Amino acid sequence: MAKYRKKPVVIEAFQMTKKNRWITDNWPNWLLEAFNPKEAEVIMSFDPNGDQLVISTLEGVLRVEWNDWIIKGVKGELYPCKPDIFEQTYEKVEE
Repeated sequence: MAKYRKKPVVIEAFQMTKKNRWITDNWPNWLLEAFNPKEAEVIMSFDPNGDQLVISTLEGVLRVEWNDWIIKGVKGELYPCKPDIFEQTYEKVEE
């Protein structure tokens, strides 16, 4: 059996906290565009309770829990990631 290492890929991410949920001035442009799309396809919206976000992904509609990271993938796709998984998988890139 062969072993493989994940290729280093730079992604963009934003952590959705209770505070960040209500202050959209802090949201990156790509997240605002997903929430308010120019096309008919809605990528991100509020859950039926109106409190937390849900994202349409290739795996279906996923709920964004508080403190989850929202990741913009290499093809522009969005998906939530739990904080512990994010910390183990990604490190901050200094620009």
